[in-house]
Amino acid sequence: MKYLFTIIIGLFFMTTNAQEINKKLEDQIKHKQIMLNECSREGLVEFPEFKASYDANYENYKVDSASLPQLTKLMKDKKIKVVLGTWCGDSKYQVPNFLKITDAVQVNEKNISFIAVDGAKKAENGLLDGLDIQRVPTFIITDKKGKEIGRIVESPKKSIELDLIEILTVKK
Repeated sequence: MKYLFTIIIGLFFMTTNAQEINKKLEDQIKHKQIMLNECSREGLVEFPEFKASYDANYENYKVDSASLPQLTKLMKDKKIKVVLGTWCGDSKYQVPNFLKITDAVQVNEKNISFIAVDGAKKAENGLLDGLDIQRVPTFIITDKKGKEIGRIVESPKKSIELDLIEILTVKK
């Protein structure tokens, strides 16, 4: 009986501390349903508010094919954290374009993570601690150890492809 009680208590703490993926809620600022915290790509692209523009933007984006060989080499072993708002017009436009590029250069999906924020650009459970998120989307590129190499904030300066190449080739 004592062991059963220990197992039940352990399961309780595991489930209460587990991060809910693809969490949906009513945003108090935007007054609509949003996604919050960690999301999967599938959850994100199937979320009605985001899907409405995702499919068309992904389909219509023309990847700069001339940059693909260089990007394929540069993106190897890099990790990308995408901080976005499912309510945000820039996120609805830039995230599908970014994902079309990462698909073209065959970035391993395990190396891309998504954090959805509310209208105040906040998330729960310390997910944004130390990230200094001012605008969304923010694409944070890190090395395999998690050290930030660079970021694209809100929209690229030149193009996503050229901005990534610049970030990944700058010598520090």
